[in-house]
Amino acid sequence: MSGVNKNIVILISGSGSNMAAIAETALKRRWQARFGARVVAVISNKAAAQGLAWAREQGIAAVALDHTAYGSREAFDAALMAEIDRFEPALVVLAGFMRILTPGFVQHYEGRLVNIHPSLLPAFTGLKTHQRAIEMGCRLAGATVHRVTSELDHGEILDQAVVPVLPGDTAEMLAARVLTQEHVIYPRAIERLLAA
Repeated sequence: MSGVNKNIVILISGSGSNMAAIAETALKRRWQARFGARVVAVISNKAAAQGLAWAREQGIAAVALDHTAYGSREAFDAALMAEIDRFEPALVVLAGFMRILTPGFVQHYEGRLVNIHPSLLPAFTGLKTHQRAIEMGCRLAGATVHRVTSELDHGEILDQAVVPVLPGDTAEMLAARVLTQEHVIYPRAIERLLAA
């Protein structure tokens, strides 16, 4: 990834635990000195998202853009793009951003848009991944970092982590175990992109 400043904008909808893992790794692994990269903004479609408060405490620009204030998905995505573009991002990172993005949005950030999904893609795209894995009798589950394309939960796989599905697991228990691995592979995948 060429360029002097590699600004990273992270989109969240909730607690932002993956966002925090990425921002903390950026500092610990000296992304600014090594790659000219830093997390410059966190944007949420929910003003009450806990991750926004965490970002503000770290001195990261934190912006709420309420999707319910817009008449259509396209109108919200246009406003979101305008907000993101103020930060001139090299990467736009979806970290628990619970919105399906329009094709125009995806195209605008083509090659710069990444996501993490709580399954071993291509298995279990969409929602309720952990429950579906348990119901199907999977012995392994996990998480996938991938480039975003207009097709939901598709795109080039950048990293994956595997966790066992244990006897007696609930969806919540499995989700918690998978999340610990998300916090490892998402920053790792982003660092690889920055170093490329």
